Amino acid sequence: MVFPPEERCAMKSEIVRKAFLKSLPVMAGYVILGIGFGILLRDAGYGLPWAFAMAVAIYAGSMQYVGVGLLAGGAGILTTILTTIMVNARHLFYSISMIDKYKNAGKYKPYMIFALTDETYSLLCDGDTPDRENADLYRFLVSLFNQLYWITGCVLGSLLGTVLPFPTTGIEFSMTALFIASFTEQWIRTKDHLPAVTGLLSTLLCLLVFGPERFLIPAMLLITLVLTLLRSRRGRKAV
Repeated sequence: MVFPPEERCAMKSEIVRKAFLKSLPVMAGYVILGIGFGILLRDAGYGLPWAFAMAVAIYAGSMQYVGVGLLAGGAGILTTILTTIMVNARHLFYSISMIDKYKNAGKYKPYMIFALTDETYSLLCDGDTPDRENADLYRFLVSLFNQLYWITGCVLGSLLGTVLPFPTTGIEFSMTALFIASFTEQWIRTKDHLPAVTGLLSTLLCLLVFGPERFLIPAMLLITLVLTLLRSRRGRKAV
């Protein structure tokens, strides 16, 4: 169906509004977490340009927090690469469930892949969109709004760090708190709790077997294996 230009404009404006409303729960968390990161980065001796550049180019909250220590400690390239892979490995695994949703996203696809954070995933994983014809635009806007919140928080934190000197001990725990909040929201919104239970049990098992320093990668591999097997089994039953 072809809509007149005025109606198409109104539809897109409505999609922008709904995407913004969808992203609002993330805004509070991202701005606060970004402020914490900006303060830590400033405290480590890196100012506003660094905070802005990392928020735009890296856009990975947990890795940016870890990156503060890497920068301050003068870590080498190999150490930085391995640490980044370990910290961000989870994105490789949970993004598998978004392949079908993103495969026909066209011009929006590269940015949507880049901007698929834990919180954006929690908002989009259910597949619900207000308009099927503009589903890709809707997902793109949700992703964009979330990154803008993160950039805003990082910049504010860097600026506040220059005028509000106080101990930064414990600020890094805010990222863990956001993960817990995202998990809780996804559990409430989704009826199928099997992926969440799989993640919890696999993580606990690997934590006991490999210890707190080495459990992350084995846990991600185990989660992927279990979910892949379950998906294949469900697919065979549906045929």
